[in-house]
Formats: sequence, structure tokens, C-alpha cells
Amino acid sequence: MPFQKNHQYRWKPEKECSLDKNPICFKGRVGQKESLKNIPDWQDKLRDYVDELINKKPS
Repeated sequence: MPFQKNHQYRWKPEKECSLDKNPICFKGRVGQKESLKNIPDWQDKLRDYVDELINKKPS
């Protein structure tokens, strides 16, 4: 049975903006996936880096 809307255990975003429902997927080099998982808070760091790449102006 699904939860009702606005129930007390509803997931809420930790930051000011919510996440997109569609993930960004790419193929990394061998060993990168395992190495990333050992870095604390790696997903937020990667999101911040992607924002930096988007905001960079091409030279």
C-alpha cells in the first residue's frame, strides 16, 4: 500500500533545490566507480563540479 501525500516519513530534499527525476549517466574509466564510493559526500561534490562545468565559458 503506497504512502499518502504529505505523510510524516515523506522524503524531503536536504538542499534548497530538489533533484531531477532523470539521472545523468556516463561511462567512467575502470575503477572510478569503486573509488568514488569511498569519497564522503561524493554525489554532492560531483553535482557542484557539473555546475562549474556548465557555468564555465568556452575560451
